Amino acid sequence: MSALSDLVSAHQAHAADDDIEWMHLLVAEGQLLADLAFADILLWVPTDDGYLAVAHSRPSSAATLFYRDFVGQKIRPEWLAQVNEAFHTGAIVDSKSPEWYEETPTRVRAVPVCRRSTHTPAHEVVGPIAVLTRHTNLSEARTPSRQELTFNACANDLFRMIASGDFPDLGAPTMPRRGNPRASDGLLRLDVEGAVTFASPNALSAFNRMGFTEELEGQSLAEVTTGLLSGHMQVDESPPLVVTGRAPWRTDIEARGVTLTLRTIPIRDHGERVGAIVLCRDVTEMRHQEQELITKDATIREIHHRVKNNLQTVASLLRIQARRSHSDEARDALSQAMRRVAAIAVVHDTLSEGLDQEVDFDAVFDRVLLLVAEVAASHNTTVHPLKEGHFGVLPSEYATPLALALTELVTNAVEHGLADRSGQVKIVAERLTDELVVHVIDDGVGMSEGRVGAGLGTQIVRSLIQGELGGSIDWQTMTGSGTEVTVEIPLRYLKPGS
Repeated sequence: MSALSDLVSAHQAHAADDDIEWMHLLVAEGQLLADLAFADILLWVPTDDGYLAVAHSRPSSAATLFYRDFVGQKIRPEWLAQVNEAFHTGAIVDSKSPEWYEETPTRVRAVPVCRRSTHTPAHEVVGPIAVLTRHTNLSEARTPSRQELTFNACANDLFRMIASGDFPDLGAPTMPRRGNPRASDGLLRLDVEGAVTFASPNALSAFNRMGFTEELEGQSLAEVTTGLLSGHMQVDESPPLVVTGRAPWRTDIEARGVTLTLRTIPIRDHGERVGAIVLCRDVTEMRHQEQELITKDATIREIHHRVKNNLQTVASLLRIQARRSHSDEARDALSQAMRRVAAIAVVHDTLSEGLDQEVDFDAVFDRVLLLVAEVAASHNTTVHPLKEGHFGVLPSEYATPLALALTELVTNAVEHGLADRSGQVKIVAERLTDELVVHVIDDGVGMSEGRVGAGLGTQIVRSLIQGELGGSIDWQTMTGSGTEVTVEIPLRYLKPGS
């Protein structure tokens, strides 16, 4: 749970989930608001004794006014009346004279935060549910440039939309944060017809790299992009809606080897669209890196797939050789080798199906247990395997040796504990915070004289559990009462949350 949710829930006994979700959407736009307004942005929620700050965004376009984060602090007395008025009247309230903060003159604007209801057909306005404040540093006052004036005008448009419940937009899809364009990357201002009324230098440079050599201002953005994309097959329907400013979407356009991501924010006045803000960012290098990662993932999956195929081929050859062997000892050795290779192949098969190098070991082990039926059939016994608990997700570094070790333990239980009789083998997995504990229990005859064997299978298990996994293994038996093997594997090398 985020800090915002924690703070709101802790200080508002009946905080609505819809209100919290709306504030999350607004906070996600905090950086954009701060950059456009050249000011610090604070979000306040009402409490029993005033207001509490639940979010703070600093501008990257200007020096911050507050060097200490305000999140979790109560409102300062000099802002209380202004914020209270905005909350109770639902109107934007500007400070009448400069406010002073630590000997620095500031201008404060209080904006009531309203939201659109998702439970009514007309999306009625609910609120105010909070108050957003803009704190502008006046100590560096100078004649603003045309870009600063446009950015401030865009910020004021968004503030009005926040007060009317039109921003954030309910129609906007969830967008990935990676590559999301910022105001400093490039900004275009469109009128209601989709013509460019302002283009920041960075935005113009981005379009120049795509082959557009004229001035953007006065041009139809839709016509400009159509000219750039002529000759390119277009399968995405979103670009026309984005470049005309009609939909709050994000899309990528590509020309001359340059990829530009565009994000549109329609500007509305009393529900009517009056223009749009288009943010643009050159993400060419980022898309190249993503393509390289996709290619790398595909290559790794293909390698796992080929390794799995090769291991299955080896297992098949061992099976054929075992069937043709005239020696019982050789046949058993080859069959055991075949099962070990098959257990490793299961892990690689699972890895070939995913995008990462982690596997759901419960699914892997369910497939490994199928090998038990073949072992039981060769020893004239009926085995009832039973798995309890869960292993969870493990990286391949853990999955391969653990699958092989458990295959050996279950095989030993069938071959030595349940030979020529029916019985049960129970595998109990317990996933703890810092370790994995596995019990393999059979109701067979137990180990002879209660002593652990020294065969190849036991040596393999010890090598895998103690050597590769850094764990411990313990055998417990009572003659005639079966055997219990306990394996403990530390998970200290796993990432938190794995």
